[in-house]
Amino acid sequence: MSVLQGKTIVLGVCGGIAAYKAAALTSKLTQAGATVRVIMTASAVQFVAPLTFQTLSRHHVFVDTFDEKDPSVVSHINLADSADLVLIAPATANTIGKLALGLGDDMLSTTLLATTAPIWVAPAMNVHMYANPAVQQNMQTLLSRGVRFIEPGEGQLACGYVGKGRLAEPEEIMAAVERHFQGEPGRLKDQRVLVTAGGTLERIDPVRYITNDSSGKMGYAIAEEAVRMGAAVTLVSGPSALPAPNGVEMVRVQSALDMREAVLSRLDTSDLVIKAAAVADYRPAVVAEQKIKKKSDSLTLELIKNPDILQEIGTLKKHQFVIGFAAETERLDEHALDKLNRKNCDLIVGNNVSQAGAGFSGDTNVVSIYDRNGLVEALPIQSKKDVARKLLELAADRMPTIAGNSDVR
Repeated sequence: MSVLQGKTIVLGVCGGIAAYKAAALTSKLTQAGATVRVIMTASAVQFVAPLTFQTLSRHHVFVDTFDEKDPSVVSHINLADSADLVLIAPATANTIGKLALGLGDDMLSTTLLATTAPIWVAPAMNVHMYANPAVQQNMQTLLSRGVRFIEPGEGQLACGYVGKGRLAEPEEIMAAVERHFQGEPGRLKDQRVLVTAGGTLERIDPVRYITNDSSGKMGYAIAEEAVRMGAAVTLVSGPSALPAPNGVEMVRVQSALDMREAVLSRLDTSDLVIKAAAVADYRPAVVAEQKIKKKSDSLTLELIKNPDILQEIGTLKKHQFVIGFAAETERLDEHALDKLNRKNCDLIVGNNVSQAGAGFSGDTNVVSIYDRNGLVEALPIQSKKDVARKLLELAADRMPTIAGNSDVR
């Protein structure tokens, strides 16, 4: 049975020549068992008639906010509440801008404001429009709120230009939607997942310490997504302002030594270990019992090396599937692959933290995922939740403890 069987997908169609592809997408989604409710903007009907989508979806098509077809409900609220997924394809620069600004002046934009379902956006526009800083900023804003994007393709555009901006093909969009629903609870059922997150705090004295910029957002997103996919999750976190994700066993630690003890004591009972924490490489050799007083113009601290937790996991692992992170500022491929091999990881996630959208404290990330054969996948800028979902899907495909993958390492 199709993973789309019984799902309700609200499809927003915006005004552009790519609207004809949305008709093919509607047909594919409907044939796969989804209930497709189409909302067209006023501009979209200039390209494709609503009757086309009504025939393909076998449902009324919505254009005018005030054209209430069922007096027992308010249409845009009913559509928003019924959706398992809201998909905008094609999405114009105008609709992306309205969604980013929170505007609601037509049927589609009011529905988008009212829904709590995941929102996916498939842009289609001229190459220069797509690259415009205002459009890019609006997409960045939406990414930070958890909206997912299906990247446009490159090639000949209707306007005559050649470049990025062509709506993804219906088959590509369909495959992405199916992958989304395949990632629902059950993919990691009965798997025990251990995640580390945040930075560590290394004391100098009772009021001072050494730490780093890690916010914990990446690790917390991984823990949250793993719970959603059915796993039993333990999250070992350094100091973080983030609330504990629902459904996880939360273990709060401070120092690298604390984290090492918490992780190694749980290693044998874990199936998947994802070490997203930014552990301090060094700690003060001596921790003063009292506050160090300011007595001179300089102060020298002796630092000693912390244990390498990921290295120990790689040495001790038996059945566990291990994923590490490599935060770099240069030569990402080289450094990430070297770390993967030295520390006996199954996958490693590399990101250049100096790159826009990929820093510690932001809500987005730009990562490349590697195995022993090299690059597995390079992910464009997207929310950390989306990165987490993709990483867990890759892990589920490769883990030997999941049925059907006994020969995969």
